[in-house]
Amino acid sequence: MGTLGKHYLLDLKDCRKDRLDDMDFIKEVLLDVAKEAGTAVIGESFHRFLPQGLSGVVLITGAHLCIHTWPEYGYAAIDIFTHGDSFNPEEAARLIVDKFESKNPAIVELKRGF
Repeated sequence: MGTLGKHYLLDLKDCRKDRLDDMDFIKEVLLDVAKEAGTAVIGESFHRFLPQGLSGVVLITGAHLCIHTWPEYGYAAIDIFTHGDSFNPEEAARLIVDKFESKNPAIVELKRGF
């Protein structure tokens, strides 16, 4: 059967710390990436932790974007999963790295399926 989807794991180190604790900024980034990829957002959920840090997920047609942040370390862990051809995960990863201004990004691609 082969590959059913692609899963990108982004470790974004040395990010701007203020952006990693800004709920409005993070929502805007994930929603903008989904829209720029030409897909429809079908759900979202975000949560702020105390004293800092955020987690969030945006569910889109044929994919999802998920983020967890540690502002105190300048670090964000982001998952991009897609199945089908309606979403370009490579472009989404590039946009996210740029918007978080990560000086030390690492990206791993996994092929999901059989």
